[in-house]
Amino acid sequence: MKPIRALIVAAALAATLPGLASAQRGPDSLGADWRERQDQARGGVQSGRLVPLGRVIEMISRRVPGRVLDAGLEGRNYRVRWATADGRRIDFIVDAETGQILSGG
Repeated sequence: MKPIRALIVAAALAATLPGLASAQRGPDSLGADWRERQDQARGGVQSGRLVPLGRVIEMISRRVPGRVLDAGLEGRNYRVRWATADGRRIDFIVDAETGQILSGG
C-alpha cells in the first residue's frame, strides 16, 4: 500500500473511533446524532451488511486524488466530503451496502 493511501485509510479508521474524531475537530460536522450513526455503521460492518468506510475512501482516492474532509453514514449511504488535490470540494454519496458511488466526482 502506498504511504499516502495508508495515511488516508488510517485517518478514516481513526474518524470512526467514538469520541476521537470530535475531540480533534471540535463539534461534529455531520450532526448531533453522529455518534449514534457511528455505532450503526460499525455494527453494519461487523455483521457484513455494510462495506467498511476505509474501503470506500480507498476507492475514492484511486478515482480522485485528494483527502478526506469528513465521512459518515447518512441513512443507507455514506457521505464522504473530499478535498481534491487542486483544492475543490466534492461530496461523494456511496451506497453503504454495495460500495457503489452514487454521485460525486
